[in-house]
Amino acid sequence: MKKNESKQIRNIAITGHGKSGKTSLSEALLYSGKSTDRLCKVDNGESVLDFEPEEKDRHMTIMSAFHHVSWKKATINIIDTPGDANFVADTYNSLQVVDGAVLVVDASSGVQLITEKVWQRLRENKIPSIIVINKLDREHTDFYKVFENIKTGLKARVTPLQIPIGSQANLKGFVDLVKLKGYAYAADDSGNTTDCDIPADLQAKAEELRMQLIEDVAESSEELMEKYLDGQELSDDEIAGGIKAGVQSGSFVGVLCAAGIKNYGAKQLMDFVVQFFPSPLERPAIQAIDAKSGDVKEIAPSEDGPLFAYVFKTIADPYAGKLTIFRVFSGSLTADSTVYNAKKRVKEKIGSILQLEGKAQKPIDVAVAGDIVALAKLRETTTGDTFGVEGKELNFKCIEHVRPVTSYAIVPRSRSDEDKMAGAFARLLEEDPTLVMKRDDQTYEFILSGVGQSHLDVTVAKMKRKFGVEIDMQLPRIAYQETIKGKTRVQGKHKKQTGGRGQFADTWIQIEPNTRGGGFEFVDKIVGGAIPRNYIPAVEKGIVNQMKKGIIAGYPIVDVRVLLDDGGYHDVDSSDMAFQIAGSKGFKKGFVECSPILLEPIMTVEVTVPEDMTGDIMGDMNSRRGRVLGMEQSVGGQLIKAMVPLSEMQRYSVELTSMTSGRGMFTMEFDHYEEVPQHLVQKIIAASKHGEDEEEE
Repeated sequence: MKKNESKQIRNIAITGHGKSGKTSLSEALLYSGKSTDRLCKVDNGESVLDFEPEEKDRHMTIMSAFHHVSWKKATINIIDTPGDANFVADTYNSLQVVDGAVLVVDASSGVQLITEKVWQRLRENKIPSIIVINKLDREHTDFYKVFENIKTGLKARVTPLQIPIGSQANLKGFVDLVKLKGYAYAADDSGNTTDCDIPADLQAKAEELRMQLIEDVAESSEELMEKYLDGQELSDDEIAGGIKAGVQSGSFVGVLCAAGIKNYGAKQLMDFVVQFFPSPLERPAIQAIDAKSGDVKEIAPSEDGPLFAYVFKTIADPYAGKLTIFRVFSGSLTADSTVYNAKKRVKEKIGSILQLEGKAQKPIDVAVAGDIVALAKLRETTTGDTFGVEGKELNFKCIEHVRPVTSYAIVPRSRSDEDKMAGAFARLLEEDPTLVMKRDDQTYEFILSGVGQSHLDVTVAKMKRKFGVEIDMQLPRIAYQETIKGKTRVQGKHKKQTGGRGQFADTWIQIEPNTRGGGFEFVDKIVGGAIPRNYIPAVEKGIVNQMKKGIIAGYPIVDVRVLLDDGGYHDVDSSDMAFQIAGSKGFKKGFVECSPILLEPIMTVEVTVPEDMTGDIMGDMNSRRGRVLGMEQSVGGQLIKAMVPLSEMQRYSVELTSMTSGRGMFTMEFDHYEEVPQHLVQKIIAASKHGEDEEEE
């Protein structure tokens, strides 16, 4: 690609709620632009963009896919993004590198949760956008109803650029409101149209909406507004100029018609993208962080400026190696050269620059400002890194990823799987920054955390397919804690005589609660040499070791204060080990006299659901021993805030999906510990003892 073609690049993301037909519309774009030789269908598994086995099995987009199409002397780089809540983080990641977005709305479902979430991101990031009402050929669809739904659901001022001719199975074409002309769709999946008359029953509606369009366009500039208010006609060129100015400023959001699976509307969408969306050179400067000073710097898009590129995605492939995908914002990069990783401050030798075409790649000689391309087998570079100029290190101001809310303990099925598991997870974690893998210090389990149940199921499937590692997932043990509410004073004595040197240690300790969160406190109150100074640390060590093991249910003991105030020793038989045992015995005996209790982790939970479901969700929270803290209006419906025990939330991802038919989302993070209700304590103790018995077997 030549350097002077940056102005002809258009980078777009196809976004929206899952099942709105994003991939089918994207396939129609590729076919209409002759990037593919047939109109590929998602449902029969032949999609060029949904090429991962996990996507084909589930008939859904799981990871952003990349392709491009040449249209009217422009190159449109297309990113087909996920719309499921489990994978929408990849969509947000992709929105960092596009210059325009197509928000797809299902004509039968209207605005849904992810539609609203993505729309919020588009507005926050000031990304020029167009809305496409898709699937207008389906039953029970009404363009005008869904148009009103978009206005209210997104709380946005939107303007139709087209209205359909016919509806549902009788969808025949559309009226172009700019030109006030009718067009009929070809019935052969070609995407072609022919001129047709505007039906008589649409004439009045079309003229009314065209007047609204012209009024909305006029507001994009003072000059057009003055001309409009003077009663003068706006020319087609002036209308087009007003639309472009409004789209790029964000003040104008148009609405188009489509039925992606039939290739209705794809060519008109590409016409809009090429004519009205900005090129990379027309976008505002981006923000970067100076690695030395921490100051925010602005980088203007430029073909001839210094190189600045951002790595926003990594794909792990066990055969082809790692693919590093990045967007060039300034400057250019040539194949078979060296690139400087400004974040890690290392140089990387690169070979071919790859233009992505679904799962295939095509080598190119140069990547210019605006290009979204990939490099293979880089050693040091990972997602979030920046390519730039040595000595002027700048880091891209990237997004924060969503917090994982669903966790499972993972168990390798064989010794071979255990040996390969760490390496496989390292690759997958590099590919997916929303995954978290850690070893729990208390339960000693390996915990895999993700955005939801489907997210983790897909991860496990990828582990097996890509790396041959099979693992089982099970609910992790809850990290309960033990503590006390009462006080006591007890003796801990250890005396043993087996011939030869014996063992002797005598301790008296006071045990009492410490403040919640205060941890363990050991106080030396020995006077008069009742216990020699050199043995006192051993008493503390014995108590600490017993606290790690727990006493009533095998969970760590916290928030306890112990005072050592008396004891005895033997000149010959006393030792560190003897005092450790004595301290442990005394603490174990006294702990059960101090009204021991169990503590459980309490989570802050925020659930976003449609308004008509708030009552059911609040009732469900109460049934989970939760405390509803409040409710407020939010993007996607109502946001319910609650405090809920972790033990009641372990399968909430699946249960919320079931309760809301996939229309709910939630976040969850640890807040504090609280006492377990007494009627549940014995169940927890019994389960703990059962687990210990299984381990011994």
